[in-house]
Amino acid sequence: MHAMPRVARTTRYTAVAAAAAGLLLAGCSSSGKVSTASAPGTTAVTVSLTNDGCSASPASVPAGATKFTVKNDGGSAVSEAELVNGTKILGEKEGLTPGLSGTFSLNLQPGSYQMYCPHAKTERSPFTVTGAAGATSASAKSDAAQLLAKAPGEYRTYVEGKAEELVTLTGPFVAAVKAGDVAQAKALYAKARAPYETIEPVAESFGDLDPEIDARDGDVPAARWGGYHRIEKQLWIAGNTTGMGPIANKLLVDVNTLAGKIKTATYQPADLANGATDLLTEVGTSKLTGEEERYSRTDITDIDANLEGSQAAFDLVAPAVKIGDASLVDTIQGRFSDLRVLMQKYALGNGDFKLITELTSAQIKELTTAVDALAEPLAKVAEKVVAIK
Repeated sequence: MHAMPRVARTTRYTAVAAAAAGLLLAGCSSSGKVSTASAPGTTAVTVSLTNDGCSASPASVPAGATKFTVKNDGGSAVSEAELVNGTKILGEKEGLTPGLSGTFSLNLQPGSYQMYCPHAKTERSPFTVTGAAGATSASAKSDAAQLLAKAPGEYRTYVEGKAEELVTLTGPFVAAVKAGDVAQAKALYAKARAPYETIEPVAESFGDLDPEIDARDGDVPAARWGGYHRIEKQLWIAGNTTGMGPIANKLLVDVNTLAGKIKTATYQPADLANGATDLLTEVGTSKLTGEEERYSRTDITDIDANLEGSQAAFDLVAPAVKIGDASLVDTIQGRFSDLRVLMQKYALGNGDFKLITELTSAQIKELTTAVDALAEPLAKVAEKVVAIK
């Protein structure tokens, strides 16, 4: 949530993906200083990230709500720690350069897992969850839990709608590319990508689809590089669409495949908290830096979409969280509102925004400050969600 190079995307493409059934995946935050305190009934685990590996302490915990605090203790070759179950990522903290810390919270079921830190000397170490999975009758559920139970279905409706919008808007963009209409393709590019940016954490869970659709130059081998950003480079750097027909065709196939997979996806309440946090992290780590849209410079459009998706996910868990912490929810809602007002300074109408290169350094700093102000309280929501029973 603070601006720093997004170093973990390539790692993710070669690692495991998707959330495991039966686990509540929760949001995470990163900063130089993080709170290691855990809510009552939550088990605290610390993870030391070094070039030698990532060791969890304790390495065995009882089933239930668990908060992981990850610190990079001088690991120059590693920047990410994940809790995995076979080929599935359950929770992760990425982008941690030496000295930085971050947290993620999970509601863990009994079983054998691993801490995974790509590029360390020993990449995997065992992690065990003991005990029996608990069950709560519907009549015994708290008011907050009953509110929370409604959120996944509502989020699924939102995600499916955005996936359909993605397909609808990508079609004309692909047609313009194939027709060699550079001006039209440029005009449609940012809007075609925007729905993807609202649901990116979900899209990332489907194996290779995210890199096929959204990889940037250098994220994947050159021979594999396709998707939006490959076409973006051709449009803005080469100024033509030469050789882009097959890539455009595949992009349209891939976004249709994504929309189909999304229809079969299921979510847990804390997936929403995770998604809200991850999308705000995207703003700080790759959009405000200008790293994402390095050729078209349409990062402000991406930021608007990231904020929309983040707020949509948060708003669905907010009623449940508010029962236990109304002040936190009010603060987050107020800071989302502040950011929305700020973003309107750069709106051009009809969904278009200024290019990031048209903003002054003072304006970028103002946006960064507002994002950081929202990131701090939003990072607390995941642990609140996994603690609701």
